[in-house]
Amino acid sequence: ETTELGNKKELKSMPFITYLSGLLTAQMLSDDHLISGVEIHCEEKGRCPSTCHLCRRPGKEQLSPTPVLLEINRVVPLYALIQDNDTREAFKGALMSSYWCSGKGDVIEDWCRCDLNAFDENGLPNCSPLPPPVLRLSPNVEPSSTVVSLEWLDVQPAIGTKVSDYVLQHKKVDEYTDTDLYTGESLSFADDLLSGLATSCVAAGRSHGDVPETSLYSVIFKCLEPDGLYKFTLYAVDTRGRHSELSTVTLRTACPLVDDSKAEEIADKIYNLYNGYTSGKEQQTAYNTLMEVSASMLFRVQHHYNSHYEKFGDFVWRSEDELGPRKAHLILRRLEKVSSHCSTLLRSAYIQSRTETMPYLFCRSEEVRPPGMVWYSILKDTKVTCEEKMVSMLRNTYGESKGR
Repeated sequence: ETTELGNKKELKSMPFITYLSGLLTAQMLSDDHLISGVEIHCEEKGRCPSTCHLCRRPGKEQLSPTPVLLEINRVVPLYALIQDNDTREAFKGALMSSYWCSGKGDVIEDWCRCDLNAFDENGLPNCSPLPPPVLRLSPNVEPSSTVVSLEWLDVQPAIGTKVSDYVLQHKKVDEYTDTDLYTGESLSFADDLLSGLATSCVAAGRSHGDVPETSLYSVIFKCLEPDGLYKFTLYAVDTRGRHSELSTVTLRTACPLVDDSKAEEIADKIYNLYNGYTSGKEQQTAYNTLMEVSASMLFRVQHHYNSHYEKFGDFVWRSEDELGPRKAHLILRRLEKVSSHCSTLLRSAYIQSRTETMPYLFCRSEEVRPPGMVWYSILKDTKVTCEEKMVSMLRNTYGESKGR
């Protein structure tokens, strides 16, 4: 309130409690005039600071309570608290634009109409952000030596960006590969996987879980190399041709399958060939046998040979003595292909093989997308049918005693 003193205006202060009492007396705060969703009342919550003279009551040492001005008594949108229709619509449009269109466009039904200045360096509208998908291992399918299942949740929002496709790239990584230059194989989820154009080694599908089919995408790789380091990258493409940021998963497949009984038989065979006088035919038979087995199998043969016959000379020394340095080197250098992780497991006392069967849903699109229209087709609108199949996965179990 102000009081005019001649040409000057003096500010007059009063406690807020007094102000509210005056409004109530004037019937300006009756129930009929309260804004929808808002209550005005006072409670004791804390104390006023001692420096505030408005909080002191005359004749009392105790300070007055701090008033609580506004509290929401039910959940309502902010723009619903505004009574004027035009202001409410403007406020609603501003909030919708801020949430869905980065404040650089207007929400029209379920898409964003970008402002004239909301374009990126490629000339594409960027008022509606394209969130990156998060690639992950499928929790229901444990990776084996050759099979890996990956999945991601759909990132298309309810309003704004429309996702037209997901592009998945995969490559085997080793010390001889420049991972920045070599991109690996690239697969379009809509055009390659859902259309069935991909090979039998890669297929679109869905693992069994609680997530609805429409929001979960999955790809299963069935022909990977054992004990191999693989890098998988995924990005989304919207109907305007924009690409999202990459999501990456790097993993090493399980160790190669090993028939432990067969490895022990070969170790016995090699000992018998090396034992006593070794003819040229026996030397060639031993060389051919050791070159025909896989690197991991050769590692296991060496383990069994040394476990049973090391007192007659270990595997490396006997091979060099019987076959000569050149042939022995050709055999033994193959052991270098076994990773340190797998070499540790292959030294286990016992290795047993087991077969797991996993249910999996293989999915295909019911419609053919016309060529050249990839940017304009919305992936979520694609009709997809899924068929349950069983995926067999062979595994080794390693232990220090039988049955483990």
